[in-house]
Amino acid sequence: MKTSTAPASGGVYRYYVLVMLMLTFMFNIADRLVMSILIEDIKAEFVLSDTQIGLLAGTAFTFFYLILGVPAGRLADRTNRKTMVAVSLALWSLMSALCGAALGFWTLLLARLGVGVGEAGGGPPSASIITDYFAPHELSRAMGIFAAGAVLGPVLGYAAGGLIAETYGWRWTFVILGLPGILLGILLYYTVREPRRGRFYRQKTKAAVADKQEPFLVTMRSLWANSVFVRVVIANSFTNMPAYAFAIWLAPMLIRNFDVSQGDIGLYLGAMLFFGGVPGMILGGYLADFLARKNPRWRPWYCALAVLLTMPFWTLCLLSTSLEVTLALYLCGYILLVSTQGAAISMVQAAVMPTERGTASSISSLSITLLGYGIGPALIGLMSDNWAGAYGSLSLNYAVIATVVVSLSLATVLFLWTGKAVNQEPSPALAPA
Repeated sequence: MKTSTAPASGGVYRYYVLVMLMLTFMFNIADRLVMSILIEDIKAEFVLSDTQIGLLAGTAFTFFYLILGVPAGRLADRTNRKTMVAVSLALWSLMSALCGAALGFWTLLLARLGVGVGEAGGGPPSASIITDYFAPHELSRAMGIFAAGAVLGPVLGYAAGGLIAETYGWRWTFVILGLPGILLGILLYYTVREPRRGRFYRQKTKAAVADKQEPFLVTMRSLWANSVFVRVVIANSFTNMPAYAFAIWLAPMLIRNFDVSQGDIGLYLGAMLFFGGVPGMILGGYLADFLARKNPRWRPWYCALAVLLTMPFWTLCLLSTSLEVTLALYLCGYILLVSTQGAAISMVQAAVMPTERGTASSISSLSITLLGYGIGPALIGLMSDNWAGAYGSLSLNYAVIATVVVSLSLATVLFLWTGKAVNQEPSPALAPA
């Protein structure tokens, strides 16, 4: 295992590392969400219900992710993180490609389980590495660039997935989009250097233990007692629940309601996510950093405001009878929602000790995944099936609307609550440099 240590500040190389980890995140999301553009084809070939599709698109992925997420985070806090990211990326990419060989519901379910096994080890070490390459005053913008992978992933899954599916079918779509991740994993392993852990941790009284991992129960008690961490994790989980609902169900809703092709829907959604999501992620991170220089509470306050403004856009877009209006309203809400992610991720990472970062990131990812993938898709599919008799093809729209209103209302309140914790317990790692 390579253990070389890179400088943790300054220079262009850290941005190369950031881009590599952002691309890793991109494939992470693309492999999760490529099924969205393929739902109607898979549903027709295997004769599946919306409930079964929800299980395949979300619950199957989350099963091992939830089991392995925290152990993976613990491992990230004590081992070579870039090696862990590279191996995880290659594993989930291989399992995603194997989805194309599925013979029915159960074999596809098993392959999706495998995707979750690999992806459990990707996020926690990536966030931890970035925190050791970028100083606290620039961490939100760095995390915003990293989180842009969550935008580029659906772009790849929708735009490329839709075109590939129309030309070669849904099976080859999984294969063609899965295999490049293996090559990226190899490149990452040989070109990314492991930074010194805890480089920017400022709490001098604990500097001596910045590189020593505490026992699991001690770490969990520390995180549970950390008000900023707990509140941000819960708030961001409810923020992402409707985001994943749209990521999985928007394409089939548009196909059902407006009778457009996979290729067209893929291009529409891909273009919107790229031109709206990438600037939203990056500019949101810069804005949060700028506001936080005046008052650190502006990080959660900004998140609360953006989440609240997202709700009417996403509710109205699902009630529109025009494809153009639906897409425009969705885009406005999407830009607002994704602009919160740089600030949210940076608050999680900066609020905890260096040897807790991987564990903290895994718990955050686990919570988001549980709501966004484990519960959300299957629950929405169940509501859609139950309401189909009364609302027809609009039953899926109403199921997603219910998720949007409840989740984003809770997220707004929770981010405001987080602001009180930041005021009472300002994190030294979040202080301006």
